[in-house]
Amino acid sequence: MDAFQLNSRCIDDARPTWVVEVHGYVDTQTSLVLEKELRHHLHEGHHHLLLDLSEVDYISSAGWGIFIAVVRPLREKGGDLKLVGMQRDVIDVFELLEFQTLLEAHADVETALSAVGQR
Repeated sequence: MDAFQLNSRCIDDARPTWVVEVHGYVDTQTSLVLEKELRHHLHEGHHHLLLDLSEVDYISSAGWGIFIAVVRPLREKGGDLKLVGMQRDVIDVFELLEFQTLLEAHADVETALSAVGQR
Protein backbone atom coordinates (compact mmCIF):
# COMPACT_ATOMS: atom_id res chain seq x y z
CA MET A 1 0.00 0.00 0.00
CA ASP A 2 1.26 3.47 -0.88
CA ALA A 3 1.40 6.09 1.85
CA PHE A 4 -1.72 8.21 2.15
CA GLN A 5 -1.38 11.55 0.37
CA LEU A 6 -3.59 14.47 -0.60
CA ASN A 7 -2.98 17.12 -3.21
CA SER A 8 -5.38 19.95 -4.05
CA ARG A 9 -5.30 22.20 -7.07
CA CYS A 10 -7.64 24.69 -8.69
CA ILE A 11 -8.46 23.75 -12.29
CA ASP A 12 -11.07 26.31 -13.31
CA ASP A 13 -10.67 29.93 -12.24
CA ALA A 14 -13.86 31.12 -13.95
CA ARG A 15 -15.99 28.80 -11.83
CA PRO A 16 -13.54 27.92 -9.05
CA THR A 17 -13.31 24.14 -9.11
CA TRP A 18 -10.82 22.23 -7.04
CA VAL A 19 -9.47 18.74 -7.62
CA VAL A 20 -8.51 16.88 -4.47
CA GLU A 21 -6.25 13.99 -5.47
CA VAL A 22 -6.20 11.11 -3.00
CA HIS A 23 -3.48 8.45 -2.92
CA GLY A 24 -3.51 5.32 -0.75
CA TYR A 25 -6.17 3.73 1.42
CA VAL A 26 -9.00 5.78 2.88
CA ASP A 27 -9.44 4.05 6.23
CA THR A 28 -10.56 5.14 9.69
CA GLN A 29 -7.36 7.11 10.35
CA THR A 30 -6.76 8.65 6.94
CA SER A 31 -10.42 9.55 6.49
CA LEU A 32 -10.00 12.12 9.28
CA VAL A 33 -7.22 13.80 7.28
CA LEU A 34 -9.41 13.75 4.16
CA GLU A 35 -12.36 15.18 6.06
CA LYS A 36 -10.19 18.02 7.39
CA GLU A 37 -9.06 18.81 3.81
CA LEU A 38 -12.62 18.79 2.41
CA ARG A 39 -13.92 20.95 5.27
CA HIS A 40 -11.02 23.36 4.71
CA HIS A 41 -12.17 23.80 1.11
CA LEU A 42 -15.74 24.37 2.28
CA HIS A 43 -14.55 26.96 4.82
CA GLU A 44 -12.49 28.73 2.13
CA GLY A 45 -15.55 29.01 -0.12
CA HIS A 46 -14.49 26.31 -2.57
CA HIS A 47 -17.86 24.74 -3.30
CA HIS A 48 -17.06 22.77 -6.46
CA LEU A 49 -14.87 19.81 -5.53
CA LEU A 50 -13.76 16.91 -7.68
CA LEU A 51 -12.39 14.04 -5.61
CA ASP A 52 -9.87 12.15 -7.74
CA LEU A 53 -9.86 8.58 -6.40
CA SER A 54 -7.91 7.00 -9.25
CA GLU A 55 -5.04 6.08 -6.88
CA VAL A 56 -7.31 4.67 -4.14
CA ASP A 57 -7.72 0.90 -3.73
CA TYR A 58 -9.95 0.93 -0.66
CA ILE A 59 -12.44 3.23 1.08
CA SER A 60 -13.72 2.31 4.55
CA SER A 61 -17.21 3.06 5.78
CA ALA A 62 -15.72 6.10 7.56
CA GLY A 63 -14.52 7.43 4.22
CA TRP A 64 -17.87 6.93 2.52
CA GLY A 65 -19.55 8.64 5.48
CA ILE A 66 -17.36 11.71 5.05
CA PHE A 67 -18.38 12.07 1.41
CA ILE A 68 -22.03 12.05 2.42
CA ALA A 69 -21.44 14.48 5.30
CA VAL A 70 -19.59 16.98 3.09
CA VAL A 71 -21.83 16.90 0.03
CA ARG A 72 -24.83 18.44 1.80
CA PRO A 73 -23.18 21.73 2.89
CA LEU A 74 -21.52 22.00 -0.53
CA ARG A 75 -24.89 21.72 -2.27
CA GLU A 76 -26.44 24.21 0.14
CA LYS A 77 -23.83 26.69 -1.15
CA GLY A 78 -24.61 25.88 -4.79
CA GLY A 79 -21.68 23.49 -5.24
CA ASP A 80 -21.15 19.76 -5.29
CA LEU A 81 -18.73 16.91 -4.67
CA LYS A 82 -18.06 14.67 -7.65
CA LEU A 83 -16.10 11.44 -7.45
CA VAL A 84 -13.59 10.79 -10.23
CA GLY A 85 -11.66 7.81 -11.54
CA MET A 86 -12.74 5.14 -9.09
CA GLN A 87 -11.11 1.74 -9.53
CA ARG A 88 -13.29 -1.33 -10.09
CA ASP A 89 -13.19 -2.53 -6.44
CA VAL A 90 -14.13 0.92 -5.20
CA ILE A 91 -16.92 1.22 -7.79
CA ASP A 92 -18.30 -2.14 -6.66
CA VAL A 93 -18.70 -0.88 -3.08
CA PHE A 94 -20.07 2.48 -4.32
CA GLU A 95 -22.77 0.61 -6.27
CA LEU A 96 -23.43 -1.90 -3.48
CA LEU A 97 -24.11 0.99 -1.11
CA GLU A 98 -26.29 2.58 -3.83
CA PHE A 99 -24.39 5.84 -3.46
CA GLN A 100 -24.97 6.60 -7.14
CA THR A 101 -28.32 8.01 -5.95
CA LEU A 102 -26.44 10.51 -3.74
CA LEU A 103 -23.14 11.23 -5.48
CA GLU A 104 -22.05 11.60 -9.08
CA ALA A 105 -19.17 9.47 -10.32
CA HIS A 106 -17.17 10.27 -13.44
CA ALA A 107 -14.47 8.40 -15.32
CA ASP A 108 -12.06 11.34 -15.43
CA VAL A 109 -11.53 14.93 -14.32
CA GLU A 110 -12.47 16.40 -17.71
CA THR A 111 -15.87 14.69 -17.71
CA ALA A 112 -16.53 15.72 -14.12
CA LEU A 113 -15.49 19.30 -14.85
CA SER A 114 -17.99 19.52 -17.70
CA ALA A 115 -20.71 18.48 -15.22
CA VAL A 116 -19.85 21.16 -12.64
CA GLY A 117 -22.80 23.42 -12.00
CA GLN A 118 -25.29 21.12 -13.75
CA ARG A 119 -26.88 19.67 -10.62
